[in-house]
Amino acid sequence: MKKVLVTALFVAIIALGYMQKDYLMDLIHQGGVLAVVISMLLVAICVFFPVVPFILLVGILAVVFGTVPAAAITLGGVLIGTNVMFLMARYGFRDWAQRTLDRYPKAKEYEGFFEKNAFLSVFGVRVVPVVPTQVVNILTGISKVPWVIFFTATLLGSIPRILVFAFIGQSFQTDKTTSFITYGVYMVVIMILVSVFMKRWKQGERK
Repeated sequence: MKKVLVTALFVAIIALGYMQKDYLMDLIHQGGVLAVVISMLLVAICVFFPVVPFILLVGILAVVFGTVPAAAITLGGVLIGTNVMFLMARYGFRDWAQRTLDRYPKAKEYEGFFEKNAFLSVFGVRVVPVVPTQVVNILTGISKVPWVIFFTATLLGSIPRILVFAFIGQSFQTDKTTSFITYGVYMVVIMILVSVFMKRWKQGERK
């Protein structure tokens, strides 16, 4: 019953985002306190499924609210969405997932490695998005990783990317060249970090 209810809630959140995204975007463009609340809600929904591309949404918020306020609003929405998904996985699927993992010793080994390096693992994939955020939230939720570690790593790891996207969105209105250069530099840095991450991951697998 828990799995059914959690799955239904997951689908309902995504459906709400799809059906109401245009209306929610109109409210955001109006600005004001309500727009802040709606912005956090839409960002949280996009954590479950990107009904609006993340970089586009952050850019729009930066135009409406400014770079730093938009980054703060986005971070708030990200924390709401990631933690809701984490808790849904933990209290809806954890027992079933653990029973399934018990059947596969190799999977348990990977789970143990992940739990021992939980902070760096979650922090790393937030900074360098080599793994979809939904996968990270669910896998961490069904593991034995403490919520505090998940929350802290998500908070610290999400800040750099959000700030970059907010700056790009804000500068795009007045200086498109700076916006494109910033995005290009960001992507180069991400590709370098991804290559380093994958290299170390393969080394860890061989060990």
